[in-house]
Amino acid sequence: MADIYLAYSPGTRANYYGDKPLALLQALGTVRLNDSETPLTPTDLVHAAAGCDIIVAPRIPAAPAEVFDRLPQLAAYCRGAVDIRNIDVDAASRNGVLVTRATPGFAASVAEWVLAAMFDLSRGISDAALAYRNGVAPAVRMGRELRGATLGVAGYGTIGQYLCRIAQALGMQIVVADPYANITEPLHVATSFDAMLAQSDYVVCLAPATPETAQLFNAAAFAKMQASAFFINASRGELVDEAALLLALDHGVIAAAALDVGMAPDQMPSSLLARHPGVIATPHIGGLTPQAAEHQAMDTVNQVAAILAGRLPEGAVNAGKAHRLARFAPAQ
Repeated sequence: MADIYLAYSPGTRANYYGDKPLALLQALGTVRLNDSETPLTPTDLVHAAAGCDIIVAPRIPAAPAEVFDRLPQLAAYCRGAVDIRNIDVDAASRNGVLVTRATPGFAASVAEWVLAAMFDLSRGISDAALAYRNGVAPAVRMGRELRGATLGVAGYGTIGQYLCRIAQALGMQIVVADPYANITEPLHVATSFDAMLAQSDYVVCLAPATPETAQLFNAAAFAKMQASAFFINASRGELVDEAALLLALDHGVIAAAALDVGMAPDQMPSSLLARHPGVIATPHIGGLTPQAAEHQAMDTVNQVAAILAGRLPEGAVNAGKAHRLARFAPAQ
């Protein structure tokens, strides 16, 4: 049986790697658990996973070259997330180690978070609840209906498409800025990024983090938005110029914002923005539902099962370089 290191901390296992996938993983091999809540450094990971055939890990820890250069037994590194930017895939390939990623099973979860943020921004729900909890009568203020409003989406991937279908059912007008998308739904109108910003009552960032999209939402972008518009980021912190967003909020360039991600560790919203009175912030929980978490955990279970059966798993990133998988090839 294979030796498997599960790098999820106890707290992370509770949220992202439940009893079902853990039991199935343990049925595949000897599973060594990470019992520390302290984030693993690459050196910690090397020591903890010494002698293991497979590492199954969440977004943290990072896996730089050191991990692959110093683990000669390692054959596969299975990431229980879509984002593999902090894995040195080139170093893994140089050492013959397979890297895999999970599929995005969180479309409904993240889209529903965005919808909740839109309702909250429109109706002041969090502000009123906080006032009541502090023993203060909240201001009675006029709300907005989503019906008839324009939703602008930057990024028409799995989440963006799901969100647009919900918004369409609510009677919203939908404009999409994504130069790579093939939009076949006639009510989801493709437009330029600048036009989307200018037309939208709600601007939602769902584009992937790439060099091309770094600080896509900057001072120039916020200046193109309506002063009454709301900005929502459920993608990655790197897409937003945080200083520009602060200035836009402080000077009334936009009405308010909702953030589930940012530039703090593990993609958390930055504290300066999170405590701003014009911001609703949550600690990167858009994709944290039982269904979404189990989907990605089960992806890693299925990947490990395929590897041990001598098959190439779905989600393989560098299959052509993973020569250490040869030890699991079925006997001829």
